[in-house]
Amino acid sequence: MHNARYLRLPSQALDRRVHLWTYGWGGAPVLVFPSAAGMAHEWQHSGAVSALGPLIDAGRIQLFCPESNVSEAWTGSGHPSWRLDRHHAYEGFITDELIPWIWEQQGERRRVATTGCSFGSFYAANLALKRPDLVDWALCMSGRYRTEAFLDGFYDDRVYFSDPLHYLPNLTGEALRAVQQTHLTLVVGQGRFEGRCIQETRDLAFALIDKQIPCTPDFWGADVTHHWDWWRRQLVHHMGRRYG
Repeated sequence: MHNARYLRLPSQALDRRVHLWTYGWGGAPVLVFPSAAGMAHEWQHSGAVSALGPLIDAGRIQLFCPESNVSEAWTGSGHPSWRLDRHHAYEGFITDELIPWIWEQQGERRRVATTGCSFGSFYAANLALKRPDLVDWALCMSGRYRTEAFLDGFYDDRVYFSDPLHYLPNLTGEALRAVQQTHLTLVVGQGRFEGRCIQETRDLAFALIDKQIPCTPDFWGADVTHHWDWWRRQLVHHMGRRYG
C-alpha cells in the first residue's frame, strides 16, 4: 500500500534503533511526528496515509513517520531534567541522523515539511522554528505549544528553548530573519476535547504574526473535535492546497 516500508534505523543520539515507516516513491519530503502515543505506525492505523494516498501515489509527497519518545520526555514520570535530556537526544536524532538519511533516500538535499496532530504539532512547530534551515513548512493540527505545563515547575535554558512561546518573542536579528523563511499553518477545531489547544494555537499565531513569520491560522468550527475524523480532513485540505 502506497509503497509502505518499515525500518529500524540505528541512532547514536538515542543509543537504540528507531521504528520508522515511509510511504511513497518521491516528491516533497514530509516528516510526520506522532501524537502522544508516539507510535511510528499511527498515521497508517488512523487512516491518514490512505487519506493522503492520491498525493503519495502521484509522487507529490513522501511521508517519513518515525516514532517519538514523548512518553520519556514529556508525559512520563522521570525527573524533568532527565526528561529534557531525552527530548534533546530525540532532536539530535531528527536533525543529525534522520533528515540526512531522508536526503540520501531522495538523492537530494532539500528542506522538509513537518506535520503532526496533538502533541505531534509541538514537535513539528518547534523544529520549524529552531531549524528553519531544515524545514520550509509546518502543518500543525490541534497542538499544545506551552511545554512548561509538563515539567512540574522545573525551569532552565532547556525548557526555554523547548517552548516556542518562550523563545519566539525574543528572536531578533539574523535568527529572526532565518525563521522568517519558513511557514507555519496552525489548525485547530473549537469543539469537544480541543481545550487548551485553542488558546495555545491562538497564542502561537499572535506571536508569529508579531514577528512577521509567515503563518496561516485556521480555526475550524464548534463541531470540530480533537479526533482523527477531523485531522484527516484537515490534512487533505492543507496538503492538497500545497502539493496538489
